[in-house]
Amino acid sequence: MKVLIITGELAYPLIKEVVSSSKEDIIVHIADNTQVAAFLTPRQIIKEVKTCFSDQLDEIDMILVPGLIKKGTKEITKELGIPTFKGSTDGADLAMVLNLIGSIDLSEDKPADKLIEEEKRKEAFKFIEEFENDKEHIEELLKKPNNILIKNLPVGEDFPMRVLSEIANAPFLSKEALINKCQYFVDSGADMIDIGMAAGEDFSDKIPELIETLRPIVGDRPLSIDTLNAKEIKVAAEHGIDFVLSLDLGNNSEVQEILKEKDIPAVLLPTNFSQGKSPKSPAERVEAMHQLIKDTEGLKYVADLILDPVNSSSIVESIIACHEFHKTNPAPMFFGVGNVTELMDADSGGVNVLLAGIGMELGVSILFTPEESGKTRGSVYELATASKMMFLAKHRKSIPKDLGINLVAFKDKHKRNDIILNELDGVPKTQREKPMKFIRDKAGSFKINVDYGTTVHDSRITATHFRKNKADLVIVGHSAQEIYEEIITKELVTRMEHAAYLGSELQKAEIAMITGKEYVQDFELFKNPDEFKKSIYSRSDKS
Repeated sequence: MKVLIITGELAYPLIKEVVSSSKEDIIVHIADNTQVAAFLTPRQIIKEVKTCFSDQLDEIDMILVPGLIKKGTKEITKELGIPTFKGSTDGADLAMVLNLIGSIDLSEDKPADKLIEEEKRKEAFKFIEEFENDKEHIEELLKKPNNILIKNLPVGEDFPMRVLSEIANAPFLSKEALINKCQYFVDSGADMIDIGMAAGEDFSDKIPELIETLRPIVGDRPLSIDTLNAKEIKVAAEHGIDFVLSLDLGNNSEVQEILKEKDIPAVLLPTNFSQGKSPKSPAERVEAMHQLIKDTEGLKYVADLILDPVNSSSIVESIIACHEFHKTNPAPMFFGVGNVTELMDADSGGVNVLLAGIGMELGVSILFTPEESGKTRGSVYELATASKMMFLAKHRKSIPKDLGINLVAFKDKHKRNDIILNELDGVPKTQREKPMKFIRDKAGSFKINVDYGTTVHDSRITATHFRKNKADLVIVGHSAQEIYEEIITKELVTRMEHAAYLGSELQKAEIAMITGKEYVQDFELFKNPDEFKKSIYSRSDKS
């Protein structure tokens, strides 16, 4: 197949190199007077091809144009009579695109690499969906001792790890806050919702209302309760709770009969909190767990060997305990991921996916987390995604990479290579010498906020316009562009520096809305790592 690739001067050396080993017959052409390939337009490309390849139009089978051009290629195909598609956004990925010609349908509107990502994502979700909907296969898997049914949800080592999200301190929340928190967790991908009670307190009188309030929101998902209070467990069991966290060597004799009678599974802890006993070593945990399993014979259970925070008792010892327990007992296991993420000052995404990977190797069935701090906001979504990643990796017998699903949020999988800065040698450069003097815009000023919903789709950016310090208009939108276009349309900005400032702040607000970061106007979203490095270097210099 003869493929014509149109590019610009800056990307040409890279493109020429990456396509050199392709099995296709490749022509790489630099468009006249074009340094940056992304600036090309369909009319320019049509003119270029007609001028330079008029005698080869019948021989060319396909044209690939830069993936970053703004418009689609339909006009080019129609004018030249040659199928024309968008290539990759990064020239370095063109070799991959060429290798897949014939096996994927390239697009006139979407860059090829994005198309491939979408196809991989669709395949990944299709595999999971087909697995979850194969009722006959699920029935067979549920006959195995390492799987159980919690309400209608299959749970166990043969299924994706289920995410259980806790509404912490539920008895203290208003009905509205309770519903909003639950809806947020459901929208984030939680498989189960947990009613977190207050340790050392008795709110059994509130449990019927809590269950009644949450049941319509959770729908078919299991609803659990997190308490060691025997009275609270009994009341929850009488009012239709689906799962109990937790039974231990201190409270099990008071509640196990009602749980068996109503066929309600429970999480088992190798502790006796009524006597203040909590085993430390892996051997002690496993021994206590086996004793509790024996004491509650006939009860459906999930074993929680207790995942410890880093540098508390020992996260390593707790992981070893899970490993040792699973050697002798295939029962589903519980992993309290929030114990680690909430007690570590780090963004939760990487921590969650790593713990999910460790959990998958250990045979864990339930990943448990609240979202009680800003740094762990989004943990339920992260664990729901990580669970799918690990399930795919397990079935493909691969590392959790290039699965079609990922948790790369703030960095990129690949470094871009198609813009070569040293090609700009000789072009004049300038930089700001001093800050501009602030002059108030006579058209007024703006206060920008983000209204966070339970999903990004439900969130909004608001820009409140003030004229003479009095609010007179609120502009609402889902993107920075929606807001600034309305500002321009209504002629609410007259100074260039004010327009530039608004564009910068609105883009920050949009990034905050997507990432869940807190947005405060005129403050940076992210810390500059150079400031931390400077403090380290200054200390080392002094020493």
